[in-house]
Amino acid sequence: MKKWFGLVLVGLLIAALAACSGNEGTSGDGGDVDPDAYKVGLAMNTLNNPFFVDLKEGAEETAKAEGINLIVSDSQGDPGKQMSEVENLLQQDLDLLILNPVDSDAVAQAVKLANDKDVPVITVDRQANGGEVVSHIGFDALKSGTIAATYLDEELNGSGKVVEIQGILGTNVGRDRSKGFNDYMGDVEDIEIIAKQSANFDRGEALTVMEDILQANKDIDAVYAANDEMAMGALSAIDAAGRLDEIKLIGTDAIDPAQDAIREGRMSATIAEPPYFLGRDSVKTAIKVMDGESVEEMILLENTLVTKDNVDEVKTR
Repeated sequence: MKKWFGLVLVGLLIAALAACSGNEGTSGDGGDVDPDAYKVGLAMNTLNNPFFVDLKEGAEETAKAEGINLIVSDSQGDPGKQMSEVENLLQQDLDLLILNPVDSDAVAQAVKLANDKDVPVITVDRQANGGEVVSHIGFDALKSGTIAATYLDEELNGSGKVVEIQGILGTNVGRDRSKGFNDYMGDVEDIEIIAKQSANFDRGEALTVMEDILQANKDIDAVYAANDEMAMGALSAIDAAGRLDEIKLIGTDAIDPAQDAIREGRMSATIAEPPYFLGRDSVKTAIKVMDGESVEEMILLENTLVTKDNVDEVKTR
């Protein structure tokens, strides 16, 4: 009897594990949604980053309020996995696909696959370099880079040594934030960019990158990080080196930890690009497309400089 009971438990465990593995990477709202409601897929590039978690929450809460069946997948930062996730989503009879690309070039194949199946595509935050996209919802990344450069120019009175920590240069966001920053700084004669290196929008990588830069450079007046996750990594390195008082730090996105650091005086500024609004507006735009309404090909939300003076006034959701 004990042996038989043990075999039953093993069988149940195997079945449970199989069910879990069969659903890996995707999630939905469950049975509360009308089966006749619009079905939308949201292919996230990663959920291992607070920015993209907020984006997903904005999409999910809006979809729930609007009665949309939203199916979410997590590509875990892997372009190949994103292609597989999109293939799986497209097998679920979608009315529309929202893509948050891992890589702007690689995702073009996923867009074309949806095009072949006559499923409309919207991109959010990052653009796709190929295929037919109905609308893109994002922020002006060139403008964000320019805002950061303008702020540091003013704070440094036009003279100093600056470090740039870049994002993923395989995305339009990473490239454009860097371009906006460097185009402006190129016209400031007495500001020198003494180091620039990609940390792939990752906090841990930025910590390591900043540690190396600090060791190699005695004089650093300011650091521009292309997102707040990297700014947080850079902040940890600067703090550990005991150089908080001598280095100004600006990031991008206005995630909660960055806003807290600004309130505490440990970080100078960030640029608000609230991801929650990206998720919200991507779903609202999707509804218009599915209802047959016309939408703008490029929908750019407002980005705003955040400092200690206005950090408590900026709305992020």
